[in-house]
This record gives sequence, C-alpha cells and structure tokens, in this order.
Amino acid sequence: MQRTERLFALAEYLRGRRTGVTAETLAERFGVTVRTIYRDLDALRAAAMPLAAERGRGGGYALDRSYSLPPVNFTAREAALIVALGRFAIDMRLLPFTDTLESALDKVRSALSTSAQRELLTRLKELSFLGVPALPAKKSVREAIERAWFEQQPVRITYVDGNYLETTRDIRVMSVIMDRHETRIDAVELDKDERRPFRLDRITHAEVLRPSGA
Repeated sequence: MQRTERLFALAEYLRGRRTGVTAETLAERFGVTVRTIYRDLDALRAAAMPLAAERGRGGGYALDRSYSLPPVNFTAREAALIVALGRFAIDMRLLPFTDTLESALDKVRSALSTSAQRELLTRLKELSFLGVPALPAKKSVREAIERAWFEQQPVRITYVDGNYLETTRDIRVMSVIMDRHETRIDAVELDKDERRPFRLDRITHAEVLRPSGA
C-alpha cells in the first residue's frame, strides 16, 4: 500500500470509530511500524484533520467528538459484499435480529447512485450461498431479546427445556452465541445469580422488564 493510499485508508478507519485506538493497533492494522503511524498521524493533522490523543483506559488516537462526518458513500462493489453477507445472515438465520439488519441494508442501498444500484443488483444475482438455516425463533421473541441486549435491560422469558418442561425466568443477556444450526443466549438468571445458556428457538415468550426503581 502506497503512503497516499494508506493515509486515505487511515483517515477512513478513524472516521469509522470514535473510540481511541493505539498507535500499535494502527501499525498492526496497516502493516507498518509504529514510527510510520506517528508520521502518518502528523500528516493527517497537517491536513486539518482534528485528531486527539486520549489517555487512560480505552484511550489512543481518535477524531475530535465535535467533528461531524459527511454522508457515507459506498462503491457498488463494497455495497454488494455488505448486502450479500447481510442477506446470507438473514436467510441462514445467523443473526436473530433480522428487522434491524434489513433496515441497515436498506440504508446501504440508498447510499448508492442509480447506476451503482443497478450494478449492485447484477452482482447479487451472481452470488449464492448454500447451507442449512439455523432453527427459527418467534419474531416477538427476537425483538424482545434484541431490545434487552442492546439496552442492557432484564427480560422475562418463557423457556421450554429438552424435557419439554416450561418455566418462566428473569434473565439479563450477556452475549449472543451463533452456532451453525442454533442461536444461544448467554445470560444470568437474576433470581439465582447463575450464568447459563438458553436456546433462542426454545424461548416461547419474552418480555423486556423495567429495571428496579424505574
């Protein structure tokens, strides 16, 4: 990668994240020395890019928070790959949060010009994926789990275990695990303070709870 190309790529990388990133991480990302990264950062500052060095945990180099970003522009090639992977994730049920993903893909398409959208449709017709979709889950359950996870709220679920025993549990979602044929919710049961997984397809009902004191 030539220096001019690397400077553009570095600027785009920093624009894409507002949290600090260390010079060591940037050097590994772009395959250069830390000293080269320092020179590149100085060049971006000289070009009036508002870079700041943040100290402490999560610190590093970042754009000034008051810096507003222009609209994102995708090439047809970039959009085709993003949309294709998004469609694959939806069709194979790799991600349970399909409505949010669909909305994001619509925004990617809307960022393209008319000619680029035509090219995108052509490229998508030439891509195909084979596989076995993950087990399905109710839309209302997926929406509640998504909200609880992103908003870090407790959620009450009705769960049917492997012995077909139905129980109601109050949990807090810690992470989402996507296996080849099933999606699991890694959660803490609030009344027992125990961490355990729940298969998404075995949750028959989910309701986001208000935190105590709300």
